[in-house]
Amino acid sequence: MKSLVVANWKMNPQTFREAKQLFEATRRAAESVRSVSLVVAPPALYLRELKRAYKGRKISLAAQNAHAAGSGAYTGELSLTQVQDAGASYVLIGHAERRAAGEGNDDVRKKVAAALSTRLAPILCVGEATRSPRGEHFLYVAEQLQAGFADVLPGKANRVIVAYEPVWAIGTQKSMTPADMHEMAIFIRKTVQGKGHNGLAIKILYGGSIDERNAHDMIERGDVNGLLVGRASTEAKKFADLLEALHES
Repeated sequence: MKSLVVANWKMNPQTFREAKQLFEATRRAAESVRSVSLVVAPPALYLRELKRAYKGRKISLAAQNAHAAGSGAYTGELSLTQVQDAGASYVLIGHAERRAAGEGNDDVRKKVAAALSTRLAPILCVGEATRSPRGEHFLYVAEQLQAGFADVLPGKANRVIVAYEPVWAIGTQKSMTPADMHEMAIFIRKTVQGKGHNGLAIKILYGGSIDERNAHDMIERGDVNGLLVGRASTEAKKFADLLEALHES
């Protein structure tokens, strides 16, 4: 089965010219890796032009965020229909950086349901800020999952992709161990199952200081279906090396 890799460019690069160059380098790297399905999440401003220029099928596009409402007085926001019209097939929801800026579980709940109704695949991001020896972080993740799946209709849960991103690992040099990720993956599936959905059908991604050095082990031993890659996805050589590492898995 192919691994799903989501490249979250965040607020990079600074010009569309650079975005085209990065996308082309990403495309070249992806074309030679048959074992990976790739989703690129650029700044929304670049979505339409990247989609227009790309004629292949190897890469899909994602929005990094969107509003749950279909339209209205929401200055500065983008609707899910708008990002879909611009060429996105996926949308990131509840990323740790969005949550840090004030997005709550109720916002996430609305966005997941709205994305499904718009026929966009929601990538629901969950993860704790700190780990506790007593396991409080599991309760925190459970709350995020329960909110995210609260309005998901029966039979639709398998369209939701869960990206687990431990906040303590984002942007650092320390990644979660595959063994710990395996434990968390089991917990995620059980929690989703507890909401009345088929937890075994859920695709789970890992995100958090992932690069070419640890990507292979995380896929092989972490019980995940793919990766959510941040910083490394904006460095063409590092990202190509990461994809190659997965190709060798």
